[in-house]
Amino acid sequence: MTSLSREAGESPAAKLRAQVARRFPATLGRFDNRADQIVIDGLVRWVEDSYRDDLQKRPSKHVYVRHLPDPVIEQIDRLRDSALIRSLIARQVPADCVVVPMKHTDELYVSHYNKDRGGDQGLFDKHYDGNLRFLSGSVVVRALIYLLSDATYKVVFHDSRVERAFATYEFGLLDFHRELHWVEGQYNPDDRQRILLKCNYLVTRRGAALAGQAALAANTGVFYVVKAAMEYSKSPRTLPQRAVGLLCNLFRRLNNIHPLVPLALIAALVAAIGGGIAAAIGGGIEGLLG
Repeated sequence: MTSLSREAGESPAAKLRAQVARRFPATLGRFDNRADQIVIDGLVRWVEDSYRDDLQKRPSKHVYVRHLPDPVIEQIDRLRDSALIRSLIARQVPADCVVVPMKHTDELYVSHYNKDRGGDQGLFDKHYDGNLRFLSGSVVVRALIYLLSDATYKVVFHDSRVERAFATYEFGLLDFHRELHWVEGQYNPDDRQRILLKCNYLVTRRGAALAGQAALAANTGVFYVVKAAMEYSKSPRTLPQRAVGLLCNLFRRLNNIHPLVPLALIAALVAAIGGGIAAAIGGGIEGLLG
């Protein structure tokens, strides 16, 4: 673990908050242990058997890990709870920190390169995974664990200046809210799909239980709303799906500018609609009284 340094004129608590809130640098790793590789191979066989029809389709597919059979979850736990991943996270955060797995948000992800203006196009375009990078005192680290990948596509972690064409057994750690990243490649229907796990870890200050719970709640709420919109609008066919897909891509681009920009737009739209409704009601009442 990294040791906690202190600067003159700054309290230890303030220094710790600054360190926790800084961007977690993109970090690469690989499961070299043969026992771990056997677990990964077994999970790939299970996915290919269980989602055979889905693997023939172009859209991406997400399944929450918590919805999978218990024996499968037990195997996934061996990877996401591994000492290897924990040690790489610990190296990049202050020693006096707590790492809390956000297992309720972890996903199994089948990835096909897809750019059709749907909600899942943002998985390949330039984007931040989250929009809470203005929060201080906490970091969400995401682990992308590649169960199956042929290194056809390259992932670019822009802020960390790291690039990697991930292969099977490899993984990448990134800052969920603060790392601008994207996937470079082209859709090829003959390519083999990528199968990976998306696992999330909340890093907070030790002793800051209330702040940690608030950060967990905020991250969970944003995660579920964004994910629901993306899933609804991927490879859109109906007008409502296309509309939601366009909004997903619009908000993603605005979030790339600053996370408060899409929130300000939503607030302005709500205020305008509320003002219009109020004016209509007021006009109707005046008409009745007149």
